[in-house]
Amino acid sequence: MQKSLRRATLVSAIVVVAATATVPATQASAAAACAPAWSSTATYVKDNVASQNGHNYTAKWWTQNESPATHSGQWDVWIDNGVCGGTTTPPTTPPTTPPTTPPTTPPTTPPTTTPPTSSGKNVVGYFAQWGVYQRQYFVKNLVTSGSASKLTHILYAFGNTTGGQCTIGDSYADYDMAYTAANSVDGVADTWDAGALRGSFNQLRKLKKLYPNIKVIWSFGGWTWSGGFTQAAANPTAFANSCYNLVKDSRWADVFDGIDIDWEYPNACGLTCDASGPAAYNNVITALRNKFGSSFLITSAITADGSNGGKMDVADYASGISKLNLVFPMTYDYFGAFNAQGPTAPHSPLTSYTGIPQAGFYSDAAIQKLKSKGVPASKILLGIGFYGRGWTGVTQAGPGGTATGAAPGTYEAGIEDYKVLKGSCPPTGTVAGTSYAKCGSNWWSYDTPSTIAGKMTYAKNQGLAGAFFWEFSGDTSNGELITAIKNNL
Repeated sequence: MQKSLRRATLVSAIVVVAATATVPATQASAAAACAPAWSSTATYVKDNVASQNGHNYTAKWWTQNESPATHSGQWDVWIDNGVCGGTTTPPTTPPTTPPTTPPTTPPTTPPTTTPPTSSGKNVVGYFAQWGVYQRQYFVKNLVTSGSASKLTHILYAFGNTTGGQCTIGDSYADYDMAYTAANSVDGVADTWDAGALRGSFNQLRKLKKLYPNIKVIWSFGGWTWSGGFTQAAANPTAFANSCYNLVKDSRWADVFDGIDIDWEYPNACGLTCDASGPAAYNNVITALRNKFGSSFLITSAITADGSNGGKMDVADYASGISKLNLVFPMTYDYFGAFNAQGPTAPHSPLTSYTGIPQAGFYSDAAIQKLKSKGVPASKILLGIGFYGRGWTGVTQAGPGGTATGAAPGTYEAGIEDYKVLKGSCPPTGTVAGTSYAKCGSNWWSYDTPSTIAGKMTYAKNQGLAGAFFWEFSGDTSNGELITAIKNNL
């Protein structure tokens, strides 16, 4: 299914955004005309100027007592606060202000945790690796929103599949980014001590100490990084060995309880096309199970194409799923402004409806197809999107209208978070178990607490293992959508 930029890492943009987020608000202001004023955030030795973005220069600095050969480096940003158009190069010497010593003692009042109530159902959420940059969504937000107390599993997205191997997707976000006390789960800032784990991995470690029931699963692939699975399928044992070595790395082995394979798509096309054959998916999953053993969680996000002869029919999913603990058919992104002229349609319909643009493109079709292939309901989770998809240039209120393109979005055209849409374009109708909204010439479809309640009733009636969602940062600050999932399972 189309994932587009919501599941891409966009590393080149991320570095600038990440660094910008660390620049203090008390930077030197512009003084005399055409007199650039530069500011930075730490004491580092300059290595090279990496890029320019308008008045922003991003430079790579090494900590003073380490060398490029032994340290991955820290991204820092110099901001031209002058009025010269950003044409003057940054200074070649580091600032002299000594770095702030992070606190080493925990807060006097530790965060309060509420043990989750048990419904016997799984509540699984994706944590997007790149959300720590522009979105400023951190693991700590799972605590402050109340989401952590409602979770059973977190899918950390994504690891890469470079060269048919499990590889790091974004080392800075994953294990190097230094957290301030304010952004840290336990109120304790990261240190630069030798061997100290930082980044989201360390934050997940801290979260698990507060919520030991939560299982963390490292997801590999996704829309952008599934290309390496073709090489993985050519040598599944080598792939499984690489995944084991990475996930079980001593620096973070305690963080992860499982591995997730998000191959989009075996023996079919996503961003790239694969022609490994129908058995490839099962071969890869089998190799992983053999390597990791029976006690380690192995899960997989898969196509939710319920059409006859579609993506679910061209690969032997059932054999692979038989070795999994849980499977996540991605029952969202069926329709959207990737078809710019429409017709408008809900991106996550639960059922079919009159005028649906493509037969079999709805959640129940995917669930029933999996069951027909022998996949037990007790392994299947229903997918929920914490975002909407929309078009602009629409005149028809109900689904099926024509459009001129993608509706504007905060981060990407044609897609917007629920927390924004609930206020900017409230629902005007429902269809196929989900909601839609027309405001001006824009037309959106998305799930609400009410439609999620209906979908959870469906999940229970079907005997499903629970629900999963993409992704945490689309929810409100008090977790409206995850609460609707938890309360109705």
